[in-house]
Amino acid sequence: MRLTPLLLGAWLVLLPASPSPGAPPDAGPAPRAEGEGPFHRLILRGATLIDGTGAPPIGPVDIVIAGNRIASVESVGNPGAPIDPEARPKAAAGDRELDLAGMYVLPGFIDLYGHLGEPLDYVAKLWLAHGVTTVREPLCLGGMKACLELKGKSDRNEIAAPRIEPYLYFGQGRDEVPFRDAGDARKWIAEAARQGAPGIGFWQGERPDVLAAALDEAGRRGLRTACHLAPKYAARVDALDVARWGLGLLEHWYGVPEALLTDRALLDYPPDYNDSDEQQRFAQAGRLWRQAAPPGSARWNAVIDELAGRRLAMVPTLVLYEAPRDLMRVSRAEWHEQYTLPSLWDAFTPNRAAHAAPWFYWTTEDEVAWRDNYRLWMTFLNDYKNRGGRVAVGSDSGFMYNLYGFGYVREMELLREAGFQPLEVIRAATLVGAEALGRGAELGTVEPGKLADLVIVAENPLQNLKVLYGTGALKLDRDNRPVRVGGVRYTLKNGILYDAKQLLADVRKMVAAAKAKDGRRLLPPGMTEDPAAPPRP
Repeated sequence: MRLTPLLLGAWLVLLPASPSPGAPPDAGPAPRAEGEGPFHRLILRGATLIDGTGAPPIGPVDIVIAGNRIASVESVGNPGAPIDPEARPKAAAGDRELDLAGMYVLPGFIDLYGHLGEPLDYVAKLWLAHGVTTVREPLCLGGMKACLELKGKSDRNEIAAPRIEPYLYFGQGRDEVPFRDAGDARKWIAEAARQGAPGIGFWQGERPDVLAAALDEAGRRGLRTACHLAPKYAARVDALDVARWGLGLLEHWYGVPEALLTDRALLDYPPDYNDSDEQQRFAQAGRLWRQAAPPGSARWNAVIDELAGRRLAMVPTLVLYEAPRDLMRVSRAEWHEQYTLPSLWDAFTPNRAAHAAPWFYWTTEDEVAWRDNYRLWMTFLNDYKNRGGRVAVGSDSGFMYNLYGFGYVREMELLREAGFQPLEVIRAATLVGAEALGRGAELGTVEPGKLADLVIVAENPLQNLKVLYGTGALKLDRDNRPVRVGGVRYTLKNGILYDAKQLLADVRKMVAAAKAKDGRRLLPPGMTEDPAAPPRP
């Protein structure tokens, strides 16, 4: 299948001038000019550690990094008490030391749904500046070779970017559409394995027998799998079906309400519904959970228990759908003016021919429906987590006013709103994501022997997740003045120490230059600089 926006349908159609989530940039990323290291030894001194396992914080600790690995984590005293110098790891000549007294260290964050948008330098710096050190690319539309090349450059620290876990889109490279039969699908999976694909991404549009065979073959060959159950196909295949066939990761939430139906066989859409109409598609998506079995019912409990028992991981991307429940809030987020490229802003603008730009006439009724949708969806996620189900953090940035890095932190806040305790949110962003990728032995927690991927922040994120935003959190100081506190201070990825504040400054320069070239501000669609002027048509 030759994957073009036309063949993928409205789901991936973007404005020509916009960045292209899912495909490597035409111009490759620049060689790394940022970051220090890896060091023979780097000693992080006196921090409070939130280790990612779900355990409560401890500190002060000294963390020793040797090359790109964590060598030791040493408790060096008690909070508020003087530290005995003899209890601390000794620095040798040439070692680098950082005094992190009063700061917090966490494992590097894992974005389980991160399109490699362009320019990649812009996207990658936003991720790293928010502590994201690993990203799963869900489609690799440019082909596995290109994705693996980027992965290799990141692993070798040749580019300033998170480590990349590429999943190849099912059917990529085929001329014949669709797959003829299950055997044909198995042959494609075998070839993907030969190419070195770590995982396969399904945007379910194949016959059930083909999808079932592909998932089975991927499991036999040790390939990870993820699936976006497209709503127009979920009538044939729901979340229970793909879990029974061996799916590892369910993207978004499509297929779950379908599995929860009790008083009907199909979801009920209006008679004039057209799935190719983006406004209708997103408006009706916000009215689907209320058709499912209610929380606490027998069907609700049975579906949760089976999905959790089959170890299905979920990456809900709550942040992606927040615009439908509060468009004004999301579109006027305080970071857009300084951090959103004009080309990306154009991709967010209402457009009947573009994917995920459905704001043709977004109403109060639509937003109220979506808020109710979130109430049920969040209840499901919290129940799922409480019964042993795995819920990870992914942002699907680049769509619907959802900005790279910032959207990841917002996803963490939304999981907190869903009922996850702060330590559960951090674990979802670190260890759960690592395990979903099959990388739990090397990533996801701060333990000796693991890769040196860390986030360092001056404020306590368990008290306020907003301190992870690049714009920080608003706080009134002792002189009654509003100030900004927080923001990630350092991100350590594969032994390379990045100054997060400098990465954000680089992004601001990129955006300022692009806006100067265009000669414009990021105004709401249809509005002009002059408030007295009539709205633009």
